[in-house]
Amino acid sequence: MNNDSLKFRVFKAIMKLLRYIIGYLLGLLLFVGLMPALMWLASGRPAFWTEVAVKDVVAWSVMLCGLLLSIWTIVYMKLRGKGNPMDAFGHELAPRTQHLMTDGPYRLNRNPMLTGTLIYLIGFALWLCTWQALIVWILFFAIMFIQVLSEERRLHRDFGNEYDAYCHHTRRFLNFRMNLRQEPQNG
Repeated sequence: MNNDSLKFRVFKAIMKLLRYIIGYLLGLLLFVGLMPALMWLASGRPAFWTEVAVKDVVAWSVMLCGLLLSIWTIVYMKLRGKGNPMDAFGHELAPRTQHLMTDGPYRLNRNPMLTGTLIYLIGFALWLCTWQALIVWILFFAIMFIQVLSEERRLHRDFGNEYDAYCHHTRRFLNFRMNLRQEPQNG
């Protein structure tokens, strides 16, 4: 192997790592920072630290559950899917997963990371307890629903019949008929 080839492989590896880091940082910034900030601003910037009420404990618990689901999904996607979740309206911001994920958090629903984010944000809206925060959440959900539809078209192109079969037995967001039995993953 010549020196130029080695330099090119190192450069490609560094660029791939940077794409992963940028994808994760963008997701963190957008979903955990910017959306709650918009809710807070739209709500008239209420005081953060007030006397703790039962509502606050419930809201923080909901937010924690949402974050844990999203983190579980991101880690699972990285380890099993060999890719990154950040794909925006058909534009690859970081390397896409190489395998269709149908087990782990993906047996709960087809979009567990987004579901976790939506749960986190509804917890934040509950904590703020304003109609303005709810409106921001609804607008965010509408935009993300359009993103999900775009991503589903891409997944159908990438994985074909395997994705169609997965869609047939797994709901998009909430799966109340959840089958907790672990099914083997294809691929």
